[in-house]
Amino acid sequence: MAEEAKAKGNAAFSAGDYSAAIRHFTDAIALAPTNHVLYSNRSAAHASLHNYADALVDAKKTVELKPDWSKGYSRLGAAHVGLQNHAEAISAYKKGLEIDPNNEALKSGLADAQAAARSRAPPTDNPFASAFSGPEMWTKLTADPSTRSFLQQPDFVKMMQEIQKNPSNLNLYLKDQRVMQALGVLLNVKFRSPTGGDEMEMEQESPSKSSTEPPREEKKPEPQAAPEPEPEPMELAEEEREAKEKKEKALQEKEAGNAAYKKKDFDKAIDHYTKALELDDHDISYLTNRAAVYLEMGKYEECIQDCDKAVERGRELRSDFKMIARALTRKGNALVKMAKCSKDYEPAIETYQKALTEHRNPETLKKLNEAEKAKKELEQQEIFDPKIADEEREKGNEYFKQQKYPEAVKHYTESLRRNPKDPRTYSNRAACYTKLGALPEGLKDAEKCIELDPTFSKGYTRKGAVQFFMKEYDKAVETYQEGLKHDPQNQELIDGVRRCVEQISKAGRGELSAEELKERQAKGMQDPEIQNILSDPVMRQVLVDFQENPKSAQDHMKNPMVMNKIQKLINAGIVQIR
Repeated sequence: MAEEAKAKGNAAFSAGDYSAAIRHFTDAIALAPTNHVLYSNRSAAHASLHNYADALVDAKKTVELKPDWSKGYSRLGAAHVGLQNHAEAISAYKKGLEIDPNNEALKSGLADAQAAARSRAPPTDNPFASAFSGPEMWTKLTADPSTRSFLQQPDFVKMMQEIQKNPSNLNLYLKDQRVMQALGVLLNVKFRSPTGGDEMEMEQESPSKSSTEPPREEKKPEPQAAPEPEPEPMELAEEEREAKEKKEKALQEKEAGNAAYKKKDFDKAIDHYTKALELDDHDISYLTNRAAVYLEMGKYEECIQDCDKAVERGRELRSDFKMIARALTRKGNALVKMAKCSKDYEPAIETYQKALTEHRNPETLKKLNEAEKAKKELEQQEIFDPKIADEEREKGNEYFKQQKYPEAVKHYTESLRRNPKDPRTYSNRAACYTKLGALPEGLKDAEKCIELDPTFSKGYTRKGAVQFFMKEYDKAVETYQEGLKHDPQNQELIDGVRRCVEQISKAGRGELSAEELKERQAKGMQDPEIQNILSDPVMRQVLVDFQENPKSAQDHMKNPMVMNKIQKLINAGIVQIR
Protein backbone atom coordinates (compact mmCIF):
# COMPACT_ATOMS: atom_id res chain seq x y z
CA MET A 1 0.00 0.00 0.00
CA ALA A 2 1.04 3.59 -0.67
CA GLU A 3 0.74 4.53 3.03
CA GLU A 4 3.09 1.72 3.99
CA ALA A 5 5.72 2.81 1.44
CA LYS A 6 5.32 6.42 2.59
CA ALA A 7 5.90 5.40 6.21
CA LYS A 8 9.08 3.56 5.21
CA GLY A 9 10.23 6.64 3.31
CA ASN A 10 9.63 8.88 6.32
CA ALA A 11 11.52 6.47 8.55
CA ALA A 12 14.50 6.36 6.16
CA PHE A 13 14.40 10.15 5.86
CA SER A 14 14.47 10.53 9.64
CA ALA A 15 17.43 8.14 9.80
CA GLY A 16 19.31 10.25 7.26
CA ASP A 17 19.18 7.58 4.54
CA TYR A 18 17.88 9.92 1.84
CA SER A 19 18.56 7.58 -1.07
CA ALA A 20 16.42 4.89 0.56
CA ALA A 21 13.79 7.51 1.35
CA ILE A 22 13.66 8.50 -2.33
CA ARG A 23 13.21 4.84 -3.32
CA HIS A 24 10.34 4.35 -0.88
CA PHE A 25 8.61 7.58 -1.87
CA THR A 26 8.99 6.55 -5.52
CA ASP A 27 7.32 3.21 -4.74
CA ALA A 28 4.50 5.05 -2.96
CA ILE A 29 4.05 7.39 -5.94
CA ALA A 30 3.74 4.40 -8.27
CA LEU A 31 0.81 3.22 -6.12
CA ALA A 32 -0.74 6.68 -5.59
CA PRO A 33 0.43 8.95 -8.42
CA THR A 34 -1.97 11.76 -7.45
CA ASN A 35 -0.87 12.07 -3.82
CA HIS A 36 0.80 15.49 -3.55
CA VAL A 37 2.37 14.74 -0.15
CA LEU A 38 4.53 11.98 -1.66
CA TYR A 39 6.05 14.34 -4.24
CA SER A 40 6.61 16.90 -1.49
CA ASN A 41 8.48 14.40 0.68
CA ARG A 42 10.58 13.15 -2.22
CA SER A 43 11.44 16.75 -3.09
CA ALA A 44 12.74 17.21 0.47
CA ALA A 45 14.84 14.04 0.15
CA HIS A 46 16.36 15.22 -3.14
CA ALA A 47 17.11 18.62 -1.60
CA SER A 48 18.83 16.92 1.34
CA LEU A 49 21.17 15.24 -1.18
CA HIS A 50 21.61 18.60 -2.95
CA ASN A 51 19.85 17.18 -6.00
CA TYR A 52 18.06 20.48 -6.43
CA ALA A 53 17.07 19.88 -10.05
CA ASP A 54 15.15 16.71 -9.06
CA ALA A 55 13.81 18.50 -5.99
CA LEU A 56 12.47 21.23 -8.26
CA VAL A 57 10.69 18.71 -10.53
CA ASP A 58 8.93 17.12 -7.56
CA ALA A 59 8.09 20.51 -6.03
CA LYS A 60 6.49 21.64 -9.29
CA LYS A 61 4.46 18.40 -9.40
CA THR A 62 3.34 19.03 -5.81
CA VAL A 63 2.08 22.49 -6.70
CA GLU A 64 0.42 21.16 -9.85
CA LEU A 65 -1.49 18.48 -7.91
CA LYS A 66 -2.37 20.73 -4.95
CA PRO A 67 -2.13 24.40 -5.94
CA ASP A 68 -3.84 25.52 -2.70
CA TRP A 69 -1.32 23.76 -0.42
CA SER A 70 1.17 26.25 1.03
CA LYS A 71 3.86 23.67 1.73
CA GLY A 72 4.22 22.93 -1.97
CA TYR A 73 5.46 26.48 -2.50
CA SER A 74 7.85 26.08 0.42
CA ARG A 75 9.37 23.06 -1.38
CA LEU A 76 9.43 25.00 -4.64
CA GLY A 77 11.17 27.96 -3.05
CA ALA A 78 13.78 25.77 -1.33
CA ALA A 79 14.61 24.02 -4.61
CA HIS A 80 15.03 27.36 -6.40
CA VAL A 81 17.27 28.62 -3.59
CA GLY A 82 19.43 25.53 -3.95
CA LEU A 83 19.75 26.25 -7.68
CA GLN A 84 20.54 29.91 -6.92
CA ASN A 85 17.34 30.98 -8.70
CA HIS A 86 16.57 33.59 -6.07
CA ALA A 87 13.96 35.50 -8.06
CA GLU A 88 11.96 32.32 -8.68
CA ALA A 89 12.38 31.35 -5.04
CA ILE A 90 11.03 34.72 -3.88
CA SER A 91 8.08 34.35 -6.24
CA ALA A 92 7.32 30.84 -4.92
CA TYR A 93 7.44 31.91 -1.27
CA LYS A 94 5.17 34.87 -1.97
CA LYS A 95 2.59 32.65 -3.68
CA GLY A 96 2.63 30.37 -0.68
CA LEU A 97 2.09 33.29 1.67
CA GLU A 98 -0.92 34.37 -0.38
CA ILE A 99 -2.47 31.04 0.58
CA ASP A 100 -1.22 30.95 4.18
CA PRO A 101 -0.13 34.45 5.28
CA ASN A 102 0.85 33.26 8.77
CA ASN A 103 3.11 30.39 7.70
CA GLU A 104 6.42 30.93 9.50
CA ALA A 105 8.37 28.56 7.24
CA LEU A 106 7.34 30.57 4.18
CA LYS A 107 8.15 33.86 5.86
CA SER A 108 11.60 32.63 6.89
CA GLY A 109 12.23 31.17 3.43
CA LEU A 110 11.23 34.42 1.76
CA ALA A 111 13.52 36.43 4.01
CA ASP A 112 16.41 34.05 3.29
CA ALA A 113 15.80 34.18 -0.46
CA GLN A 114 15.65 37.97 -0.44
CA ALA A 115 18.82 38.21 1.65
CA ALA A 116 20.59 35.78 -0.67
CA ALA A 117 19.48 37.78 -3.70
CA ARG A 118 20.84 41.03 -2.19
CA SER A 119 24.19 39.52 -1.20
CA ARG A 120 24.65 37.42 -4.31
CA ALA A 121 27.19 39.67 -6.12
CA PRO A 122 29.71 40.73 -3.46
CA PRO A 123 31.32 37.75 -1.78
CA THR A 124 31.37 37.81 1.96
CA ASP A 125 34.59 37.96 3.87
CA ASN A 126 33.32 35.38 6.32
CA PRO A 127 34.41 31.83 5.42
CA PHE A 128 31.35 30.38 7.16
CA ALA A 129 28.71 32.53 5.45
CA SER A 130 27.47 29.73 3.19
CA ALA A 131 26.75 27.51 6.17
CA PHE A 132 24.09 29.95 7.40
CA SER A 133 22.45 30.73 4.05
CA GLY A 134 19.11 29.42 2.90
CA PRO A 135 16.39 27.41 4.71
CA GLU A 136 18.66 24.35 4.95
CA MET A 137 20.28 25.79 8.06
CA TRP A 138 17.11 25.23 10.11
CA THR A 139 16.63 21.80 8.57
CA LYS A 140 20.12 20.67 9.59
CA LEU A 141 19.82 22.06 13.10
CA THR A 142 16.44 20.35 13.52
CA ALA A 143 17.74 17.05 12.21
CA ASP A 144 20.78 16.84 14.49
CA PRO A 145 19.96 15.53 18.00
CA SER A 146 22.67 17.72 19.57
CA THR A 147 21.09 20.98 18.34
CA ARG A 148 17.40 20.09 18.01
CA SER A 149 16.63 21.11 21.60
CA PHE A 150 18.30 24.51 21.10
CA LEU A 151 15.52 25.49 18.70
CA GLN A 152 13.14 25.54 21.65
CA GLN A 153 15.24 28.30 23.26
CA PRO A 154 14.20 31.78 22.04
CA ASP A 155 17.62 33.42 22.70
CA PHE A 156 19.40 30.81 20.58
CA VAL A 157 16.88 31.17 17.74
CA LYS A 158 17.34 34.95 17.82
CA MET A 159 21.14 34.62 17.67
CA MET A 160 20.94 32.27 14.69
CA GLN A 161 18.54 34.61 12.89
CA GLU A 162 21.00 37.50 13.43
CA ILE A 163 23.88 35.41 12.09
CA GLN A 164 21.79 34.31 9.10
CA LYS A 165 20.99 37.92 8.24
CA ASN A 166 24.64 38.94 8.62
CA PRO A 167 27.21 36.13 8.90
CA SER A 168 29.71 38.60 10.36
CA ASN A 169 27.60 38.60 13.51
CA LEU A 170 29.00 35.12 14.15
CA ASN A 171 31.96 36.76 15.88
CA LEU A 172 29.59 38.23 18.47
CA TYR A 173 28.26 34.86 19.57
CA LEU A 174 31.20 32.48 19.30
CA LYS A 175 31.57 32.40 23.05
CA ASP A 176 28.16 30.75 23.28
CA GLN A 177 28.81 27.02 23.27
CA ARG A 178 25.42 26.41 21.57
CA VAL A 179 26.43 28.54 18.60
CA MET A 180 29.71 26.66 18.35
CA GLN A 181 27.86 23.38 18.44
CA ALA A 182 25.47 24.61 15.73
CA LEU A 183 28.42 25.75 13.58
CA GLY A 184 29.97 22.32 13.86
CA VAL A 185 26.72 20.71 12.72
CA LEU A 186 26.35 23.09 9.78
CA LEU A 187 29.98 22.50 8.67
CA ASN A 188 29.89 18.78 9.47
CA VAL A 189 32.84 19.26 11.85
CA LYS A 190 33.37 17.45 15.15
CA PHE A 191 34.31 19.56 18.22
CA ARG A 192 36.73 18.79 20.91
CA SER A 193 35.78 19.13 24.54
CA PRO A 194 34.65 22.63 25.48
CA THR A 195 37.50 22.72 28.02
CA GLY A 196 40.15 21.78 25.46
CA GLY A 197 42.72 24.12 23.90
CA ASP A 198 41.38 24.81 20.42
CA GLU A 199 37.67 25.25 19.87
CA MET A 200 37.64 23.75 16.37
CA GLU A 201 39.98 21.42 14.61
CA MET A 202 39.86 23.26 11.29
CA GLU A 203 40.19 26.88 12.48
CA GLN A 204 43.53 28.46 13.46
CA GLU A 205 42.67 32.15 13.99
CA SER A 206 41.02 33.39 17.14
CA PRO A 207 37.66 35.15 17.16
CA SER A 208 39.34 38.56 17.55
CA LYS A 209 41.71 37.88 14.71
CA SER A 210 38.96 36.88 12.33
CA SER A 211 37.25 40.17 13.05
CA THR A 212 40.28 42.28 12.05
CA GLU A 213 42.03 40.26 9.40
CA PRO A 214 40.81 38.56 6.28
CA PRO A 215 41.19 34.80 6.25
CA ARG A 216 44.26 33.33 4.67
CA GLU A 217 42.18 31.42 2.26
CA GLU A 218 38.47 31.48 1.72
CA LYS A 219 37.23 27.97 2.24
CA LYS A 220 33.67 27.11 1.63
CA PRO A 221 32.44 23.90 3.13
CA GLU A 222 32.28 21.19 0.53
CA PRO A 223 28.88 19.64 -0.15
CA GLN A 224 28.43 16.78 2.27
CA ALA A 225 28.29 13.34 0.75
CA ALA A 226 25.85 12.23 3.37
CA PRO A 227 24.17 15.20 5.07
CA GLU A 228 22.15 14.61 8.17
CA PRO A 229 18.90 16.56 7.77
CA GLU A 230 15.66 14.63 7.96
CA PRO A 231 12.41 15.59 6.23
CA GLU A 232 11.84 18.45 8.50
CA PRO A 233 10.17 16.98 11.53
CA MET A 234 8.47 20.31 12.06
CA GLU A 235 6.93 19.99 8.60
CA LEU A 236 5.84 16.43 9.26
CA ALA A 237 4.26 17.67 12.45
CA GLU A 238 2.59 20.31 10.35
CA GLU A 239 1.17 17.60 8.09
CA GLU A 240 -0.12 15.76 11.10
CA ARG A 241 -1.55 18.97 12.48
CA GLU A 242 -3.28 19.67 9.18
CA ALA A 243 -4.67 16.13 9.12
CA LYS A 244 -5.90 16.51 12.70
CA GLU A 245 -7.52 19.85 11.91
CA LYS A 246 -9.24 18.35 8.87
CA LYS A 247 -10.50 15.43 10.94
CA GLU A 248 -11.89 17.80 13.55
CA LYS A 249 -13.59 19.87 10.85
CA ALA A 250 -14.97 16.67 9.31
CA LEU A 251 -16.46 15.64 12.67
CA GLN A 252 -18.03 19.08 13.01
CA GLU A 253 -19.58 18.68 9.56
CA LYS A 254 -20.84 15.25 10.56
CA GLU A 255 -22.50 16.64 13.70
CA ALA A 256 -24.09 19.40 11.61
CA GLY A 257 -25.31 16.73 9.18
CA ASN A 258 -26.80 14.69 12.03
CA ALA A 259 -28.63 17.76 13.33
CA ALA A 260 -30.00 18.55 9.86
CA TYR A 261 -31.09 14.92 9.43
CA LYS A 262 -33.06 15.02 12.67
CA LYS A 263 -34.79 18.16 11.44
CA LYS A 264 -35.62 16.39 8.14
CA ASP A 265 -33.50 18.96 6.28
CA PHE A 266 -32.08 16.26 4.03
CA ASP A 267 -30.43 18.47 1.40
CA LYS A 268 -28.47 20.29 4.07
CA ALA A 269 -27.53 17.00 5.72
CA ILE A 270 -26.21 15.71 2.38
CA ASP A 271 -24.06 18.84 1.99
CA HIS A 272 -22.55 18.46 5.45
CA TYR A 273 -21.77 14.74 5.05
CA THR A 274 -20.23 15.41 1.63
CA LYS A 275 -17.96 18.12 3.09
CA ALA A 276 -16.97 15.78 5.91
CA LEU A 277 -16.06 13.12 3.36
CA GLU A 278 -13.95 15.58 1.38
CA LEU A 279 -12.05 16.54 4.53
CA ASP A 280 -11.50 12.99 5.80
CA ASP A 281 -11.95 9.88 3.67
CA HIS A 282 -10.70 7.57 6.42
CA ASP A 283 -14.08 7.40 8.19
CA ILE A 284 -16.77 5.45 6.35
CA SER A 285 -19.49 6.66 8.73
CA TYR A 286 -19.81 9.78 6.56
CA LEU A 287 -20.75 7.52 3.65
CA THR A 288 -23.18 5.39 5.64
CA ASN A 289 -24.83 8.49 7.12
CA ARG A 290 -25.22 10.05 3.71
CA ALA A 291 -26.65 6.74 2.47
CA ALA A 292 -29.23 6.90 5.27
CA VAL A 293 -30.29 10.35 4.09
CA TYR A 294 -30.59 9.17 0.49
CA LEU A 295 -32.73 6.28 1.75
CA GLU A 296 -35.08 8.68 3.51
CA MET A 297 -35.26 10.84 0.38
CA GLY A 298 -36.19 7.84 -1.76
CA LYS A 299 -32.94 8.12 -3.75
CA TYR A 300 -32.25 4.42 -3.54
CA GLU A 301 -29.63 4.21 -6.30
CA GLU A 302 -27.52 6.90 -4.60
CA CYS A 303 -27.95 5.10 -1.29
CA ILE A 304 -26.71 1.83 -2.77
CA GLN A 305 -23.72 3.55 -4.39
CA ASP A 306 -22.67 5.09 -1.07
CA CYS A 307 -23.09 1.75 0.72
CA ASP A 308 -20.94 -0.02 -1.88
CA LYS A 309 -18.26 2.67 -1.52
CA ALA A 310 -18.40 2.34 2.26
CA VAL A 311 -17.91 -1.43 2.10
CA GLU A 312 -15.03 -1.14 -0.38
CA ARG A 313 -13.31 1.67 1.52
CA GLY A 314 -13.98 -0.03 4.83
CA ARG A 315 -12.18 -3.17 3.71
CA GLU A 316 -9.22 -1.07 2.51
CA LEU A 317 -9.02 0.69 5.87
CA ARG A 318 -9.81 -2.50 7.82
CA SER A 319 -12.70 -0.69 9.48
CA ASP A 320 -14.78 -2.20 12.26
CA PHE A 321 -16.82 -5.11 10.89
CA LYS A 322 -19.90 -3.58 12.52
CA MET A 323 -19.54 -0.52 10.27
CA ILE A 324 -19.31 -2.72 7.18
CA ALA A 325 -22.34 -4.70 8.36
CA ARG A 326 -24.23 -1.42 8.80
CA ALA A 327 -23.45 -0.38 5.23
CA LEU A 328 -24.61 -3.75 3.90
CA THR A 329 -27.81 -3.62 5.94
CA ARG A 330 -28.54 -0.13 4.65
CA LYS A 331 -28.01 -1.35 1.10
CA GLY A 332 -30.42 -4.21 1.76
CA ASN A 333 -33.02 -1.72 2.99
CA ALA A 334 -32.70 0.25 -0.26
CA LEU A 335 -33.03 -2.91 -2.34
CA VAL A 336 -36.19 -3.89 -0.43
CA LYS A 337 -37.66 -0.45 -1.10
CA MET A 338 -36.97 -0.90 -4.82
CA ALA A 339 -38.45 -4.43 -5.00
CA LYS A 340 -41.48 -4.75 -7.27
CA CYS A 341 -41.63 -8.53 -7.70
CA SER A 342 -40.48 -11.58 -5.78
CA LYS A 343 -37.27 -11.85 -7.82
CA ASP A 344 -36.28 -8.32 -6.77
CA TYR A 345 -36.04 -9.50 -3.17
CA GLU A 346 -33.22 -11.94 -3.97
CA PRO A 347 -30.36 -9.37 -4.00
CA ALA A 348 -31.76 -7.78 -0.83
CA ILE A 349 -31.83 -11.17 0.94
CA GLU A 350 -28.30 -11.91 -0.25
CA THR A 351 -27.09 -8.51 1.03
CA TYR A 352 -28.69 -9.05 4.46
CA GLN A 353 -27.01 -12.47 4.65
CA LYS A 354 -23.63 -10.87 3.89
CA ALA A 355 -24.26 -8.28 6.60
CA LEU A 356 -24.96 -11.07 9.11
CA THR A 357 -21.65 -12.76 8.26
CA GLU A 358 -19.91 -9.49 9.22
CA HIS A 359 -21.94 -8.96 12.41
CA ARG A 360 -24.98 -10.90 13.61
CA ASN A 361 -27.22 -8.00 14.46
CA PRO A 362 -30.78 -8.87 15.62
CA GLU A 363 -32.23 -5.99 13.64
CA THR A 364 -30.58 -7.21 10.43
CA LEU A 365 -31.83 -10.74 11.11
CA LYS A 366 -35.34 -9.38 11.54
CA LYS A 367 -35.11 -7.53 8.24
CA LEU A 368 -33.87 -10.70 6.52
CA ASN A 369 -36.85 -12.68 7.82
CA GLU A 370 -39.23 -9.95 6.69
CA ALA A 371 -37.68 -9.88 3.22
CA GLU A 372 -37.94 -13.67 2.89
CA LYS A 373 -41.57 -13.57 4.01
CA ALA A 374 -42.40 -10.75 1.59
CA LYS A 375 -40.70 -12.65 -1.23
CA LYS A 376 -42.73 -15.77 -0.48
CA GLU A 377 -45.99 -13.83 -0.36
CA LEU A 378 -45.26 -12.12 -3.65
CA GLU A 379 -44.35 -15.44 -5.23
CA GLN A 380 -47.69 -16.79 -4.12
CA GLN A 381 -49.50 -13.80 -5.55
CA GLU A 382 -47.61 -14.06 -8.82
CA ILE A 383 -48.45 -17.72 -9.38
CA PHE A 384 -52.01 -17.61 -7.97
CA ASP A 385 -54.35 -19.07 -10.61
CA PRO A 386 -57.49 -20.94 -9.44
CA LYS A 387 -58.16 -22.29 -12.93
CA ILE A 388 -54.76 -23.99 -13.21
CA ALA A 389 -55.15 -25.13 -9.60
CA ASP A 390 -58.40 -26.95 -10.46
CA GLU A 391 -56.79 -28.55 -13.51
CA GLU A 392 -53.89 -29.84 -11.40
CA ARG A 393 -56.27 -31.14 -8.73
CA GLU A 394 -58.24 -33.10 -11.35
CA LYS A 395 -55.01 -34.60 -12.65
CA GLY A 396 -54.18 -35.63 -9.09
CA ASN A 397 -57.60 -37.25 -8.74
CA GLU A 398 -56.99 -39.32 -11.88
CA TYR A 399 -53.67 -40.60 -10.59
CA PHE A 400 -55.26 -41.35 -7.19
CA LYS A 401 -57.89 -43.55 -8.90
CA GLN A 402 -55.06 -45.36 -10.66
CA GLN A 403 -53.37 -45.82 -7.27
CA LYS A 404 -50.38 -43.82 -8.50
CA TYR A 405 -50.09 -41.93 -5.24
CA PRO A 406 -46.67 -40.24 -5.68
CA GLU A 407 -47.81 -38.75 -9.01
CA ALA A 408 -51.06 -37.68 -7.41
CA VAL A 409 -49.16 -35.92 -4.59
CA LYS A 410 -47.09 -34.04 -7.20
CA HIS A 411 -50.19 -32.63 -8.91
CA TYR A 412 -51.96 -31.83 -5.65
CA THR A 413 -48.86 -29.92 -4.51
CA GLU A 414 -48.80 -27.90 -7.75
CA SER A 415 -52.49 -27.20 -7.31
CA LEU A 416 -51.84 -25.83 -3.81
CA ARG A 417 -49.05 -23.60 -5.19
CA ARG A 418 -51.60 -22.07 -7.53
CA ASN A 419 -54.34 -21.85 -4.90
CA PRO A 420 -53.28 -22.51 -1.30
CA LYS A 421 -56.77 -21.74 0.05
CA ASP A 422 -58.62 -24.78 -1.36
CA PRO A 423 -59.45 -27.24 1.50
CA ARG A 424 -60.41 -29.99 -0.99
CA THR A 425 -56.85 -30.23 -2.28
CA TYR A 426 -55.44 -30.57 1.24
CA SER A 427 -58.01 -33.29 1.94
CA ASN A 428 -57.07 -35.19 -1.21
CA ARG A 429 -53.34 -34.93 -0.56
CA ALA A 430 -53.91 -36.10 3.04
CA ALA A 431 -55.60 -39.22 1.62
CA CYS A 432 -52.54 -39.81 -0.64
CA TYR A 433 -50.12 -39.44 2.25
CA THR A 434 -52.21 -41.90 4.29
CA LYS A 435 -52.03 -44.44 1.48
CA LEU A 436 -48.25 -43.92 1.26
CA GLY A 437 -47.87 -44.38 5.03
CA ALA A 438 -46.64 -40.78 5.45
CA LEU A 439 -48.94 -40.32 8.45
CA PRO A 440 -47.42 -37.09 9.95
CA GLU A 441 -47.70 -35.35 6.54
CA GLY A 442 -51.26 -36.66 6.14
CA LEU A 443 -52.21 -35.39 9.62
CA LYS A 444 -50.77 -31.95 8.84
CA ASP A 445 -52.77 -31.67 5.59
CA ALA A 446 -55.97 -32.84 7.29
CA GLU A 447 -55.57 -30.23 10.04
CA LYS A 448 -54.94 -27.52 7.40
CA CYS A 449 -58.09 -28.62 5.60
CA ILE A 450 -60.15 -28.25 8.82
CA GLU A 451 -58.51 -24.87 9.50
CA LEU A 452 -59.54 -23.55 6.07
CA ASP A 453 -63.11 -24.93 6.32
CA PRO A 454 -64.26 -26.23 9.77
CA THR A 455 -67.56 -27.39 8.26
CA PHE A 456 -65.93 -29.61 5.61
CA SER A 457 -66.58 -33.17 6.88
CA LYS A 458 -63.89 -34.72 4.68
CA GLY A 459 -61.25 -32.96 6.75
CA TYR A 460 -62.45 -34.81 9.89
CA THR A 461 -62.62 -38.19 8.17
CA ARG A 462 -59.06 -37.72 6.86
CA LYS A 463 -57.73 -36.69 10.25
CA GLY A 464 -59.60 -39.45 12.08
CA ALA A 465 -58.27 -42.05 9.65
CA VAL A 466 -54.70 -40.93 10.16
CA GLN A 467 -55.12 -41.02 13.94
CA PHE A 468 -56.69 -44.48 13.71
CA PHE A 469 -53.69 -45.83 11.78
CA MET A 470 -51.41 -44.18 14.31
CA LYS A 471 -53.40 -46.19 16.94
CA GLU A 472 -54.45 -43.02 18.72
CA TYR A 473 -58.00 -44.32 19.02
CA ASP A 474 -59.24 -41.96 21.71
CA LYS A 475 -58.04 -38.93 19.69
CA ALA A 476 -59.60 -40.36 16.56
CA VAL A 477 -62.93 -40.70 18.37
CA GLU A 478 -62.76 -37.04 19.40
CA THR A 479 -62.03 -36.02 15.77
CA TYR A 480 -64.94 -38.08 14.40
CA GLN A 481 -67.30 -36.72 17.03
CA GLU A 482 -66.25 -33.14 16.22
CA GLY A 483 -67.03 -33.85 12.57
CA LEU A 484 -70.47 -35.24 13.46
CA LYS A 485 -71.36 -31.91 15.05
CA HIS A 486 -71.21 -30.35 11.57
CA ASP A 487 -72.59 -33.37 9.67
CA PRO A 488 -74.56 -35.66 12.05
CA GLN A 489 -75.67 -38.10 9.32
CA ASN A 490 -72.25 -38.62 7.76
CA GLN A 491 -71.86 -42.40 7.60
CA GLU A 492 -68.08 -42.29 7.19
CA LEU A 493 -67.76 -40.38 10.46
CA ILE A 494 -70.16 -42.75 12.24
CA ASP A 495 -68.25 -45.81 11.01
CA GLY A 496 -65.02 -44.17 12.18
CA VAL A 497 -66.36 -43.82 15.71
CA ARG A 498 -67.49 -47.43 15.72
CA ARG A 499 -64.11 -48.79 14.61
CA CYS A 500 -62.31 -46.77 17.28
CA VAL A 501 -64.66 -47.91 20.03
CA GLU A 502 -64.09 -51.53 19.06
CA GLN A 503 -60.35 -51.11 19.39
CA ILE A 504 -60.69 -49.30 22.69
CA SER A 505 -63.03 -52.01 24.03
CA LYS A 506 -60.46 -54.69 23.26
CA ALA A 507 -58.09 -53.04 25.66
CA GLY A 508 -60.77 -52.73 28.31
CA ARG A 509 -61.72 -56.36 28.00
CA GLY A 510 -58.13 -57.50 28.00
CA GLU A 511 -58.43 -58.94 24.50
CA LEU A 512 -55.19 -57.47 23.23
CA SER A 513 -52.24 -59.72 22.66
CA ALA A 514 -49.18 -59.17 24.82
CA GLU A 515 -47.40 -57.52 21.88
CA GLU A 516 -50.35 -55.22 21.12
CA LEU A 517 -50.72 -54.30 24.78
CA LYS A 518 -47.04 -53.51 25.11
CA GLU A 519 -47.10 -51.34 21.99
CA ARG A 520 -50.22 -49.50 23.14
CA GLN A 521 -48.79 -48.89 26.62
CA ALA A 522 -45.53 -47.56 25.17
CA LYS A 523 -47.46 -45.23 22.92
CA GLY A 524 -49.68 -44.13 25.77
CA MET A 525 -46.73 -43.33 28.01
CA GLN A 526 -45.47 -40.91 25.35
CA ASP A 527 -48.74 -38.98 25.45
CA PRO A 528 -48.35 -35.82 27.62
CA GLU A 529 -51.96 -36.13 28.77
CA ILE A 530 -51.40 -39.67 30.05
CA GLN A 531 -48.21 -38.53 31.76
CA ASN A 532 -50.09 -35.74 33.54
CA ILE A 533 -52.77 -38.15 34.73
CA LEU A 534 -50.22 -40.60 36.13
CA SER A 535 -48.25 -37.81 37.86
CA ASP A 536 -51.37 -36.42 39.56
CA PRO A 537 -51.29 -37.48 43.28
CA VAL A 538 -55.10 -37.62 43.43
CA MET A 539 -55.31 -39.97 40.45
CA ARG A 540 -52.57 -42.16 41.87
CA GLN A 541 -54.65 -42.55 45.06
CA VAL A 542 -57.72 -43.32 42.95
CA LEU A 543 -55.88 -46.13 41.18
CA VAL A 544 -54.75 -47.53 44.54
CA ASP A 545 -58.35 -47.41 45.80
CA PHE A 546 -59.55 -49.30 42.71
CA GLN A 547 -57.18 -52.10 43.65
CA GLU A 548 -57.47 -52.11 47.46
CA ASN A 549 -60.67 -50.28 48.52
CA PRO A 550 -63.79 -51.20 46.48
CA LYS A 551 -66.03 -48.87 48.50
CA SER A 552 -63.88 -45.85 47.74
CA ALA A 553 -63.66 -46.99 44.12
CA GLN A 554 -67.46 -46.84 43.84
CA ASP A 555 -67.39 -43.26 45.14
CA HIS A 556 -64.77 -42.31 42.57
CA MET A 557 -66.90 -43.75 39.76
CA LYS A 558 -69.58 -41.17 40.55
CA ASN A 559 -67.14 -38.40 39.59
CA PRO A 560 -67.34 -37.81 35.77
CA MET A 561 -63.96 -36.12 35.64
CA VAL A 562 -62.23 -39.00 37.39
CA MET A 563 -63.96 -41.55 35.20
CA ASN A 564 -62.96 -39.66 32.08
CA LYS A 565 -59.32 -39.92 33.11
CA ILE A 566 -59.72 -43.58 34.01
CA GLN A 567 -61.21 -44.21 30.57
CA LYS A 568 -58.19 -42.56 28.94
CA LEU A 569 -55.87 -44.84 30.92
CA ILE A 570 -57.94 -47.85 29.83
CA ASN A 571 -57.80 -46.77 26.18
CA ALA A 572 -54.02 -46.41 26.44
CA GLY A 573 -53.75 -49.94 27.88
CA ILE A 574 -52.33 -48.60 31.13
CA VAL A 575 -55.35 -49.80 33.17
CA GLN A 576 -57.26 -53.01 32.49
CA ILE A 577 -60.62 -54.01 33.94
CA ARG A 578 -61.11 -57.70 34.61
